[in-house]
Amino acid sequence: MTRTQKMTLAVVCAATAMLMLDIAVVNTALSRIAEDLGADVSGLQWVVDAYTLALATVVLTAGSLADRFGRKRLFQGGLALFTVSSVACAVAGDITFLNVARAVQGVGAAVMFATSLSLLAAAFAVEERAKAFAAYGAVIGASFAFGPLVGGALTSGLDWQWVFLINVPVGAVCLWLTARHVVESRDPAAPKVDVPGQVALTGGLFLLVLGLLRGNEDGWTSTPIVLELGGAALFLVAFVAIEQRVAQPMLPLRLFRDRDFSGAQIAAYAISASFFAIFLYTTLYLQQVLGLSAIEAGLVYMPATLLNFVVAGMSVQLGARVSPRVMIGGGLGLVALGMAMLTGAGTDSSWTALLPGMVVAMIGTGMFNPALANLAVGAVPVEQSGLASGVNDTFRQAGIAVGVAALGALIPTADLFSGGDPQAYVDGMNEAMWAGAALAAVGAVAAFALIRWKAPIAEPVAAREPALATA
Repeated sequence: MTRTQKMTLAVVCAATAMLMLDIAVVNTALSRIAEDLGADVSGLQWVVDAYTLALATVVLTAGSLADRFGRKRLFQGGLALFTVSSVACAVAGDITFLNVARAVQGVGAAVMFATSLSLLAAAFAVEERAKAFAAYGAVIGASFAFGPLVGGALTSGLDWQWVFLINVPVGAVCLWLTARHVVESRDPAAPKVDVPGQVALTGGLFLLVLGLLRGNEDGWTSTPIVLELGGAALFLVAFVAIEQRVAQPMLPLRLFRDRDFSGAQIAAYAISASFFAIFLYTTLYLQQVLGLSAIEAGLVYMPATLLNFVVAGMSVQLGARVSPRVMIGGGLGLVALGMAMLTGAGTDSSWTALLPGMVVAMIGTGMFNPALANLAVGAVPVEQSGLASGVNDTFRQAGIAVGVAALGALIPTADLFSGGDPQAYVDGMNEAMWAGAALAAVGAVAAFALIRWKAPIAEPVAAREPALATA
């Protein structure tokens, strides 16, 4: 590799590790954030949702802007925004300020997500990309595996602010290296930005999450909630109408005529809105009900996340011989089973009560991710692989945002941090687990019903681009 290639790979991997860690480390810091800022469960839900909502709604537009104005330029802008907003998160004096800063951070993360693979593709020739993508994918996988432990260690050893402050030196170094070593690239035929579609999608998802989060508190038939959920429906219907009529849509609906592609997006949404969304509530359970410290809570997740990493690596090799239909549907089925097993937790349980269910669900996730990446990108022509990857990211992040809100609606809003009833919280969490298990099961059925693509006996997309598989 040339010096430019090495530096580009180092910058992209370091920056991506930073934003992936920021997704994983925050959960273990939530209890300390609540104690320090006087936040309730609703405020903590927005710590997750503000970030994922911004990421989900901006990532497709960020890709279009990068193609038009330059991927290096947009990457630098996203990296700078992410770094500065990390400082804002760390100095937040109340939960509202923190959540606004998290939304800005999510916009920066979306731009970085949308440009990372493009920068690598521009720096490496086709025959050289496999190793670069392998390193990139390994960094993402390791970030997720060790994220909860890193977050717990920083929170227990220092304080919650450090899960954000650690981004500052990394971001500064990455900005300097990007300016000196990364080469600019752009697409001269880049499409125009779909502004009406962006506005409609952002408005619809925001009002939907807002209504779901506030429903228990305000009453599901109250005027504000009815207006918020009704407005969400109108915005989302308008989004579909806009995408059908606009000349250059941000989300071409014609892609969904392909059953394989549609099945991949349904599956991505199902796992995100169920298993990935429930981590917020299981982390609060470990710390606020069972009394574990932040680092102890991070250690609880380690066995299952490491197993997921190993299974994902094995599944990449199986992708050449086993149909994605079996891997995705079977993986979601194991996720549903694992979530059902998690309903056995009680107020006086040991942390080991979560371990069997987590292990089963993480094995399913390890089967699921490489096959989904292979299908989501392989089901469309190669020139549309970037768009397909962006659509898949949108469904994943929107699933987490909506799942956190929807599952949270099943959990009593009594404040765990000031004398709330732990039993009521655990009962609600178990109901949310059953709902998540049902959603994952529906996703598994949909995957088996829709996906027809047979993987060729050849190197799969996930083996050539493991970054997609791990992400």
